Amino acid sequence: MTPSETSPPSPPPWLDRFIDEAPRMTVPAFLRPPVEARPAAVLLLFGEGPDGPDVLLTQRAATLSKHAGQPAFPGGRIDPEDDGPVAAALREAYEETGLDPTGCDVVATLPELFLSFSGYRITPVAAWWREPSSVAPGHPGEVASVARVPMNELTDPANRLNVRHPSGFAGPAFRVRGMLVWGFTAMLLSSALQVGGWDRPWDTSRTEDLPPDVLALAASD
Repeated sequence: MTPSETSPPSPPPWLDRFIDEAPRMTVPAFLRPPVEARPAAVLLLFGEGPDGPDVLLTQRAATLSKHAGQPAFPGGRIDPEDDGPVAAALREAYEETGLDPTGCDVVATLPELFLSFSGYRITPVAAWWREPSSVAPGHPGEVASVARVPMNELTDPANRLNVRHPSGFAGPAFRVRGMLVWGFTAMLLSSALQVGGWDRPWDTSRTEDLPPDVLALAASD
C-alpha cells in the first residue's frame, strides 16, 4: 500500500501557522478563568468548501434563555461521561449540526477562556474537516441555522467592525452570511485570524452600537 492508502491526508499548509501558534495564544486577564468556573468546550472547525477555506458557525435559536439568537461555535458544557474537552466539543457539534465527527481531525487545543456572563471556562478545540459531511440544525429548539462561513468573508475589511453594548463594552464583530457575529464568538474568531496569519488590515475605528433587535435578545439572558 502507498502512504496515502494507510493514513489520512494531512491538514492543508494554510493551517500550519495556526496549528503551531494556537496552543500558545495569549489570554487577556479578563478572559482567564477562575478554578471554580464550570468546564465547557467549543469546536473551531476549519474546512475547505466551494468558496475556499471556511469555518463552521451556528446561530442559536431566538427562544433560548441564554445567548438567544447569537451566532456561535458548536459546543457546550463538558458532561461527566465526556472524555475531556475534545470529546465534548465533537459530541456537541454532532448534536447541534449533525456533522460526522469521524471526518474531523483535531489539530490543536487552545488555552481556556472565561465567559463571565455564564460562568463557564471554555476550551476551544480546533479541528480540520478532513471529510466534510452534510450539516443542518440538529435541534430546532436550540439551533436556528448552520453556516460554513468562508475565511475570505471573515477577513474582508468591509465585513469587520466593533460593536458597543450599552454597558460601554466594545468588541470585535463580523457581518457575514446575514449574521452579526459578536461577543465571545467574535473575540475568538478575531484572535484565530491573527494567530493563523489570515487577518487583513481593516478600519478598527469603525464602531457601531449593537442593533436594537440584537440587544432585545441579549436582554433575555
